[in-house]
Amino acid sequence: MKIINHFLVGAVCIMLVTSCKIRPRQDSITQKKTNALAQVPPIGWNSFISYGVYLHEEAAMANLEAFAEKLKPYGYEYFVIDAGCFGEFKRREGTMYPAEKHAQVLHFNEFGLLQPSKTYFPNGLQPIIDRCHELGLKFGIHLMRGIPKSAFQANTPIKGTKYFARDIADTTSICVWNDQNYGVDMDKRGSQEFYNSLMNQLADWGVDFVKYDDLVPFPKEVEGIAKAIAQCGRPMILSLSPGGAVDENALDFFKLANMLRVTPDIWDDQKGLDQCFAAWRKWQGKEEPGFWIDMDMIPFGKLQLMSPKPESVDESESHAEIKAKIKSGELSNVELLAGKGWTRWSKFSQDQMYTFITLRALCASPLMMGGDLPTLDNFSLKLITNKDMLECNQNGVMGKLIYERDSVEIWDTPQKDSLNGWIGIFNRSDYQKVISRAVLDLKGENINDYQLYDIWRGTALERGDIRINANGVVFLRYTK
Repeated sequence: MKIINHFLVGAVCIMLVTSCKIRPRQDSITQKKTNALAQVPPIGWNSFISYGVYLHEEAAMANLEAFAEKLKPYGYEYFVIDAGCFGEFKRREGTMYPAEKHAQVLHFNEFGLLQPSKTYFPNGLQPIIDRCHELGLKFGIHLMRGIPKSAFQANTPIKGTKYFARDIADTTSICVWNDQNYGVDMDKRGSQEFYNSLMNQLADWGVDFVKYDDLVPFPKEVEGIAKAIAQCGRPMILSLSPGGAVDENALDFFKLANMLRVTPDIWDDQKGLDQCFAAWRKWQGKEEPGFWIDMDMIPFGKLQLMSPKPESVDESESHAEIKAKIKSGELSNVELLAGKGWTRWSKFSQDQMYTFITLRALCASPLMMGGDLPTLDNFSLKLITNKDMLECNQNGVMGKLIYERDSVEIWDTPQKDSLNGWIGIFNRSDYQKVISRAVLDLKGENINDYQLYDIWRGTALERGDIRINANGVVFLRYTK
């Protein structure tokens, strides 16, 4: 007998006082709905998990060439450089390694518009963008909400207007984890024009994808940026970040974008997997062509290449413990950098990796590979390029929970316009589980009326009981 557990996971708490009262104008929503971008979940690579906010020119080019060779043949399309590419970082002497978490100096032009870092991109971003397009790929970039504090201090003019940075900045609105910018007050004249000028610059560069950070809690700026992209003359995917506490009442604003992060940063640990399952329960059914629920990046392969572990640090220490030791003087010459932990190979077990990528396939999350591509191991590559996994993901349907008992969950993703589909049998415990094949009744029909193919084993599902490894999964394709 099916057991469906109907409950909400966790309470969402966020300071969004205005989100319930204001809505984007209907013409903005209509404009978004007619947008042909992202009709299926976008798939690609993002630099944050492997390089933090310190990706440099040489590593970017190496990853781009590896992307074209290893991922493009399977439909991966977006090559995205995450945060940091506008910062003039202090570096450890004689190395490319950063000596500060976030750059205190940003490179911007006379209109307060960010420009490529001379530190990490001495030749600018254009050679990388052009090579991306030569390879038949699309280029993406990360931006922080708002206007640089340094542009505010310089009071740079807003391009094409009589207004200045100090006319539009909200000095009370500052990101709590990266204080480089002030927010933009969208009720002030010149604010929309600032975002328009920034998107126009990206369009001139040839940008195809914009990941906007610290944006989810600020619906008016979501709308302003969506409008700026709409007027720039170049199609661009808009990805909203970060996730975690996301207000469902602001969904109309979020749907002006193409991707909505609904999780915190996800790393190579069980905590991250559990956060993805919780987000899946909460957001199932909210996806639609052009708008996808984003579970963050895929932490497979080699991670945190720009954060080598100091000899004085125990790898098991938390950030909080390291901060305490730095404050007490027990540790010196240690800088806690962006990201989690130190240079390493992903700490996921193979069963956790199977679970991770199966979840992403069944919930139709955008697939953004996060590990270093030139050094990518064969097992990780095999998982992220599996044709059945990709077909399930690109089907664009977020699966539903159809069975739950004794730490076993079964999620069903039907294939569009078909009686066929995919199911994942997840073991959410630290012990092997055995279930009867009989619980796999699909749509109220006898399971024997279906052919069942075990995707990760590459064979038909064997008769008899089904065994699922601890924290593992059995990923099945069913055919009527």
